[in-house]
Amino acid sequence: MKNNFWKNRNVFITGCTGFLGSCITQHLLDSQANVTGLIKDWVPKSKLLIDNNITEINIVSGDLSDLEIIEKALDRHEIDTVIHLAAVTTVGLANRHPYLAFETNVKGTWNILEACRKYSGIKRIIVASSDKAYGQQKVLPYFENMPLQGRHPYDVSKSCADLICQSYFHSYKLPVCITRCGNFYGPGDLNYNRIIPGTIQSILKHEAPIIRSDGLFVRDYLYIEDAAEAYLKLSENMESKFLYGQAFNFSSEIRISVKNLVNKILKLMNSNLKPRILNQASNEIKNQYLSSEKAHKLLNWKSKHTLDEGLKKTIDWYKIFLNK
Repeated sequence: MKNNFWKNRNVFITGCTGFLGSCITQHLLDSQANVTGLIKDWVPKSKLLIDNNITEINIVSGDLSDLEIIEKALDRHEIDTVIHLAAVTTVGLANRHPYLAFETNVKGTWNILEACRKYSGIKRIIVASSDKAYGQQKVLPYFENMPLQGRHPYDVSKSCADLICQSYFHSYKLPVCITRCGNFYGPGDLNYNRIIPGTIQSILKHEAPIIRSDGLFVRDYLYIEDAAEAYLKLSENMESKFLYGQAFNFSSEIRISVKNLVNKILKLMNSNLKPRILNQASNEIKNQYLSSEKAHKLLNWKSKHTLDEGLKKTIDWYKIFLNK
């Protein structure tokens, strides 16, 4: 991160108690930023709480659906930078509750952007989209100029939010950028329905890890510290490099099937367990992975962790965390 860029800067984060939000908040506090977080639900085991960072930030209790609360928060705390992360973040939950996914991911995004449009002090906005916003493509990897064509509830919610951000830039010159990332992993992920924390938890319990799909789906995985650095680096460069309105893919560019990933974790944990392959996945795209060439060229950003390095750090964290 740039020296002193964040010192005394007023930052508003939605989803600050989440996996990525906790990590970004830690980096901002370390850089002496003034952080304000919008919190709807308390997550008792969030890293934001267990690392005691919750005591270092301003808290706004509220929901993304409440435009007035967001407007007041931006004004009261004289916000300069907005990082919008809060969302329904899993495919399974969006499939079961599409209304919730659209209400949170789509309406929540336009409320954030509308509040920023009305408040003149905003210098930069980062909105989290997803690799899934691209939907099914005939050619891989995904590049930023590809069409957004989600088909299933989660994917569509991200395609819509992404396009709404572009609309606010082109119509109102709102200083917004969009991030499209692969699958995050690392210390602090409490969603055990995700393949990496779920597999680690199963192995530590001496239970066979579960693969919901046929195991052949290919994804890329981004270590959470690399993801946090990507968000902050993009924020720091938006103004000087005239990046407003643009989207950026952030990926380790390491592609691996779910089955091979689970077997890698089993090997790193010296386990003789065998995964149970259920072949029950629905409304999921078979293969998804990103090119981060644009981030390399314009931001000089690359992920620092190999998959093995990131997994080893992640396994070590869960061994301590789950033992407690």
